[in-house]
Amino acid sequence: MEVGFIGLGLMGRPMALNLIKAGHTVHVWSRRRASMQPLLEAGAGDCASAAEVARRAPLTISMVADAPDVEQVTLGPDGVADGAGAGHIHVDMSTIAPAAAQKIAGALAGRGVTMLDAPVSGGEVGAIAGKLTIMVGGDAAAFDKVRPVLEAMGQSVTLIGASGAGQVAKACNQILTGVGVAAVAEALNFATQSGVDAAKVREALLGGFAYSRILENHGQRMLDRNFKPGFKAWMHQKDMRIVMEEAHRLGLALPASAAATQMFNALVGSGMGEEDSIAMLKLLERMSGGEGA
Repeated sequence: MEVGFIGLGLMGRPMALNLIKAGHTVHVWSRRRASMQPLLEAGAGDCASAAEVARRAPLTISMVADAPDVEQVTLGPDGVADGAGAGHIHVDMSTIAPAAAQKIAGALAGRGVTMLDAPVSGGEVGAIAGKLTIMVGGDAAAFDKVRPVLEAMGQSVTLIGASGAGQVAKACNQILTGVGVAAVAEALNFATQSGVDAAKVREALLGGFAYSRILENHGQRMLDRNFKPGFKAWMHQKDMRIVMEEAHRLGLALPASAAATQMFNALVGSGMGEEDSIAMLKLLERMSGGEGA
């Protein structure tokens, strides 16, 4: 298929490369010219704007930081809507608030563009391997058309429901991962501060009901002190902000999410926003006078 890709950062770049590897013809644009270079070298078409991307391909994808960025590249000057033809489908794979996704989808519909919200889970590792989990909200017929493209980037592709439903699923994912990262960091720091080998504790816990992918994968990275960002702490903070804003809007109590959100606030406030979210361990160590103090 002819596919346009907008936003070529930590996640977008490997996702777009996987589309090329799968045989799709890909046209790219990014605000930073340097981000486009690996895609151009791989054979992608060079575009000067999001509108040009949409003129070249009937399906466009965006992977940007937050709702204002999505709005800018879709509805702003030289955005997707300015270049889209009849029957155009736009898939936004960013993580934004469900209400924002619905608002942007409604505005695009008024300009003849069908939008799906399709946030992902799996981090940079999943993006590189093409094994992302993709949660989709929007029109079922549009989903069926773009599914082969999504399957080139993810191993699990699920239509959750109507517009915004993909973002609700992603918020649920971030509740579990945000609280999970905080819990694993607390447990490993507790073991170390108690004078016990945290690696042995993790090994034992992996065999019981405490097992989780976060304990297995992120727990090992914490032990290895590998804080290279696969998912930056400031982005997890942003996602938890979305969770708490939605909870406020709905009048919901999310006490564990609220506590985790405060920890991510402190992590970013401590100057570790550009590190992986598992740097939560370093924050807890500082608070308890341990290794990261």
